[in-house]
Amino acid sequence: MTESPDVTVTPIALEINATAEESAPLIVGSSECVRTRQLYFRGLGLIYLLAFLSLWSQIHGLIGSQGILPVEKYFKLAQVKLGDNAWYQLPSLCWLASSDLMLHGWCLLGVGLSVALFFGLAPRLILVMLWLTYLSLSVAGQAFLSFQWDSLLLEMTVCSIFYAPRGFRPDWLTAPEPRPIARWLLWGLAFKLMFLSGVTKLLSGDWAWSDGTALQFHYFTQPIPSWVSWYCAQFPLSVHQASLMVMFAIELPLTFLIFTGKHGRTVFGLATIALMILIEATGNFGFFNLQTIVLAIPLFNDQILSKIARWIPRRLKWSQPPSPIVPVVPADSIWRRVTSVCIGSLILGASGLTLVREMVRTQQADKMPAVVVSTLNIADRLLLSWGEPWVLNRLAPYRTINGYGLFRVMTTHRPEIILEISQDGTTWESCEFPYKPGSVDRHPPIIAPHMPRLDWQMWFAGLNPRGNEYWLLGLSQRILEGNPTIARLMGRPDLAARPPTYVRWSYYEYKFSTPEQRQATGAWWSRSHTGFLTGPLSRQNDSHK
Repeated sequence: MTESPDVTVTPIALEINATAEESAPLIVGSSECVRTRQLYFRGLGLIYLLAFLSLWSQIHGLIGSQGILPVEKYFKLAQVKLGDNAWYQLPSLCWLASSDLMLHGWCLLGVGLSVALFFGLAPRLILVMLWLTYLSLSVAGQAFLSFQWDSLLLEMTVCSIFYAPRGFRPDWLTAPEPRPIARWLLWGLAFKLMFLSGVTKLLSGDWAWSDGTALQFHYFTQPIPSWVSWYCAQFPLSVHQASLMVMFAIELPLTFLIFTGKHGRTVFGLATIALMILIEATGNFGFFNLQTIVLAIPLFNDQILSKIARWIPRRLKWSQPPSPIVPVVPADSIWRRVTSVCIGSLILGASGLTLVREMVRTQQADKMPAVVVSTLNIADRLLLSWGEPWVLNRLAPYRTINGYGLFRVMTTHRPEIILEISQDGTTWESCEFPYKPGSVDRHPPIIAPHMPRLDWQMWFAGLNPRGNEYWLLGLSQRILEGNPTIARLMGRPDLAARPPTYVRWSYYEYKFSTPEQRQATGAWWSRSHTGFLTGPLSRQNDSHK
């Protein structure tokens, strides 16, 4: 439940006659979350700006006409296969226009909308447009925009519509407080994200989480480690185990503090932010950690936030007194209230179904206590038996009500696919990607909040080469053609000037070097060759030789 704000009653307010008080709902200047709400939307606008700018720099090479997975070709194939159902299964404005120019146009639109949200212009309308634009690009982006934080951004946006003030340029000081349902949508999303991140690790039955050894593998197996990751990997097992205990404490019991009032939410919010800062400092997860920090902001109120956010610029300090009570009776106030409560409750209900579904799908019955298995099986029969086909499956194309669970099974080894190129088929050289591990001597970079989607997808390809073969072969063909877009995407302009005659994909096993190896050789990695995924590929023969 939300707490009532402290309101300063002025003489003007005392003169309101009793009849008006009883019959007219009062819109009150919010003294509880004026600046908190403003800070949240500035943060959300910044996250969107980072996401669009990062994508814009890559989109031509990923899904452009000469990209790895051209979106125009994708939509044509989808229309042939799905027929009239294609628009529903793949909701995207890119059906209207997906040329290279228009892809840049959609990104430019997203940047403009992000700036508008940051400055508080028509927040509700802007949020709807941001959701539609990012959904369109997520669908068009295929494998390259299928990460959990892309879905989380869409879900945050829909929940934020209820939290935003009305108007083209709202006065944040005098805007009515968000209704309880608006707060619970964001609080519930924060709970779902963090709780599922913890509980799915336990329900998976993965021994690395249960015996406390997961962090011995995490730092070198995460998609794009940084040089900080190398140093963290050298900590003793006792430090890793203590770190896991803290993480589980935040992701499991502390999440329930959301339901205990403002002080409990403050503790959980601070713990979440601290955890995200640590994760951000020890790896490269794009804008996800900043996104989760922004999601935690509504857990605070103005009074608490003013004590812990000393870095906020002076103009955002809450020095002004609350606005006086002003009787305002919009003709549709009751209708709006009922509508927002009904729609918000439906979203909360569907969100709850996704939470149950993730737990049911993740559980390993043979490794869980009988009471846990029976409880989840009952939830499956009572809720998911109808909720999944009638609700979740129908909402799935919109990627807006989602389940989460990052790293629910810890990867304990790091297979890497290394691209090799040759002019004669005899002499081969490795072709480095900009950010993912390649040369053992190369310094692991710090690149967040930039999200290099090709390098990230190469991590998934290493774990499942067969499942990612369709785009790996497309990338091979573009390199053989000397495609300048792909050359820029890979940071290798020489590939366009002098394209190779042959390419092949080589398979390696990577580990961080030991301190002794690093001191002796300067290498950050050690690796061993495990074979070839393909023979030499050429433009004339894009199959295995």
